[in-house]
Amino acid sequence: MKLLAIDTSSIACSVALHLGDGVFERHEELAREHTRLLTPMIRDVLAESGCTLSELDAIVLGNGPGSFIGMRIAASVAQGLAHGAGLPIVPVSSLAAIAAQVFAETEARQVVAAQDAHMNEVYLGGYRRGDANIPEPMFDERLHGHMPIAELDADDAGGRIAAGAGWQRYPELTALNEEYFESHSAVLYPSARFLLPLGAMSLQNGDYVEPQDVVPAYLRHKVAEKPAAAGS
Repeated sequence: MKLLAIDTSSIACSVALHLGDGVFERHEELAREHTRLLTPMIRDVLAESGCTLSELDAIVLGNGPGSFIGMRIAASVAQGLAHGAGLPIVPVSSLAAIAAQVFAETEARQVVAAQDAHMNEVYLGGYRRGDANIPEPMFDERLHGHMPIAELDADDAGGRIAAGAGWQRYPELTALNEEYFESHSAVLYPSARFLLPLGAMSLQNGDYVEPQDVVPAYLRHKVAEKPAAAGS
């Protein structure tokens, strides 16, 4: 399966292309540089792989949740490429990509990923290890304030890892939930390489959309709305 994956939902600008047994990738963690970096990165992995857009089976889009502007950049570029090449788009959770990397690199049983949502909140997602290290949701992705995670049990913390930059951004949130985790991962941002297996599975299951039907997973529908008070 020939797939191009892109993600700009965080400060990371990440591109990966799967072709045969190889993965060609570019990954840079630079804030506010996505517009400059993304298209050249895509051009580079296509050239390195010798693959053209028209030869791809689909474009895998890291669909957030994450930065409003970053998500729009990736979605717009994916839509333009897919429309021009007649390809479907496979939207994949950027939080699940973080979990997929942790599962691939560790023996973790569960991963809870948190990314900075600003306004004293994080985008939160919890996943258990599925077949072939594919993350399976433990609860719906959501905005989460400075409060304990109700779905977690301290007596079941073994093999549960916290990942994502949100834990570093909000030490208070980390302290409130420390008993629920065995350890913290160094994986902070989504990597397009780990979108690829998620996208392949979704494509095989028919979970794809036409370019014009992409809806980024903003979670916060009103960008300027005030977050709920902690504990409410």
